[in-house]
Amino acid sequence: MTNEPDTVYYDEMDSPVGTLRLVADGRGLREVWFERERHPKKAHPGWVRAAAPLKFARVQLEEYFAGGRQHFELPLHPVGTPFQLEVWHALGRIPYGVTISYGELARRIDKPLAVRAVGAANGRNPLPIVLPCHRVIGADGSLTGFGGGLPTKRYLLDLEQRTAHGDLFG
Repeated sequence: MTNEPDTVYYDEMDSPVGTLRLVADGRGLREVWFERERHPKKAHPGWVRAAAPLKFARVQLEEYFAGGRQHFELPLHPVGTPFQLEVWHALGRIPYGVTISYGELARRIDKPLAVRAVGAANGRNPLPIVLPCHRVIGADGSLTGFGGGLPTKRYLLDLEQRTAHGDLFG
């Protein structure tokens, strides 16, 4: 992105899981919001609505939903605490079509006793889908909370399973 780093841009896109709001600045994609958020947010009055600065993200998300993209190659600029950023970075390393538990995620960042803190950071992930927090499930295999709702989490996991196994129509 070549825009001013202090300017924050946003736009919306249709997706199979509802309208997504994309937020970016000159350094990269900052947030992806679901239409129905568990932690609802509003666009800041100083943000600029513009499609062009978010085209890079929109195209890759469309490819993901079409089953043609398994890894995002986007400049990212999530804003969070050092611990949150560590958890979010680890989310980006969970392979497509694979699920892990919160405990496993905590172990992957060398903080095996921080399962609850990892869960809280996962729940505040500003870049769902791109940093795939939907791939983190309960230790017993159950689907647990997700900012876009459990039906959206199920949809994303099912999409990845179908795509990973070559059955986009299954």
